[in-house]
Amino acid sequence: MRIPMTEYLAIDLDSERWLCRVCEHDMGNARGNYKEGTLVYDRDPREIHPSILDPEKYEYTFAPDPLFCRILEFYCPGCGTQIETEYTPPGHPPTVDMIWDIDALKKQWAEREGDPETLVNYGPGENAIAEPRTAHSHSHSHAQH
Repeated sequence: MRIPMTEYLAIDLDSERWLCRVCEHDMGNARGNYKEGTLVYDRDPREIHPSILDPEKYEYTFAPDPLFCRILEFYCPGCGTQIETEYTPPGHPPTVDMIWDIDALKKQWAEREGDPETLVNYGPGENAIAEPRTAHSHSHSHAQH
């Protein structure tokens, strides 16, 4: 059973593996960090955020300083889909942005009916929709005290 976790990532609960939702490339143990199974592009932030002011005239140009900031882009090795981006200090390891209790997911989905990839319909594809949500209703008091 495959559970969509993000727009481009799923967890196969049978094999306990991270999978690309575009090409089904295996990106590693679902009990670990999926980023370990991706291609990483360590970008100079000035490529994305160019200087607003002339760097020949001004020390501070509103562009991130590459000595203090790097942009890490994570790509699927199978199809090249960009999965995630993060800003880190140079040399910092990739962050762990998702840790899932695989045993709890297995139990939860064993008790549900239906195909998770149909029930959780977001991600790649022209027919993707957001998950239905219940209406939010509560009142606020704006009385002056």
